[in-house]
Amino acid sequence: MRGYGAEERAEPMTVSRANRHRGEVEAVIDGERRILCLTLGALAELETAFGAESLTDLAARFAGGRLKSADLTRILACGLRGGGNRLSDADVAEMAVEGGVAGAAKVVGELLAVTFGAPMVEAGLDTSRPGEGRTSP
Repeated sequence: MRGYGAEERAEPMTVSRANRHRGEVEAVIDGERRILCLTLGALAELETAFGAESLTDLAARFAGGRLKSADLTRILACGLRGGGNRLSDADVAEMAVEGGVAGAAKVVGELLAVTFGAPMVEAGLDTSRPGEGRTSP
């Protein structure tokens, strides 16, 4: 039978489970592929955490591009909870994101971009891969 011999086996293909049309992104966190999504509940949690009066205020805050590491942790934690992961902010603060701090910022940028429907590059959260799109001034 074709396809069952050891000589014909290929490396497993990594397929993203995230549905960007639903506002999902996928990231490797603590060595596991995880889905993140800023659901309405997660956005309400972020509004409260950041003292935003509305989603517009929240988006404007993120568009400023000045996020602290605690902000990244909070956004990642809300996204992970929205994606079905039962983790506290403290749990997420102890986890390793693939790519380190730059990887965490990239995941947050992608999450904000799919949630708010506009690229967050203007906000200083560059979600492009090296060599794609952006050029240095």
